[in-house]
Amino acid sequence: MPRKNRAHKDDLLPGTLEMLILKVLSREAKHGYRIAQAIEQISEDILRVEEGSLYPALQRMLIKGWVTSEWRMTETNHRARFYELTAEGREQLASETEKFRRMTGAIWRVLEET
Repeated sequence: MPRKNRAHKDDLLPGTLEMLILKVLSREAKHGYRIAQAIEQISEDILRVEEGSLYPALQRMLIKGWVTSEWRMTETNHRARFYELTAEGREQLASETEKFRRMTGAIWRVLEET
């Protein structure tokens, strides 16, 4: 059965991964596996976030103060690090979302030019 085309890390615009993670965390705190799973499910299996990209991005976001983390038990009774958005993270999400809208809008204007 053919697989849908998936975006790879290199296919995302710079900063997009962080924006997607912030958006997922804006709904509720999640551990890394659930963050990646949410992005994949919401994107209808187009976007896949690999561990090698996800955890370094989360670490950068912790350092920048956009998220906090704490160890908790998962729904399957395993210990995992849960990440939660901070007020700074919400501001960053709003800023990045607006930049992304402007950029994609400009790209569409060029593509639709006749």
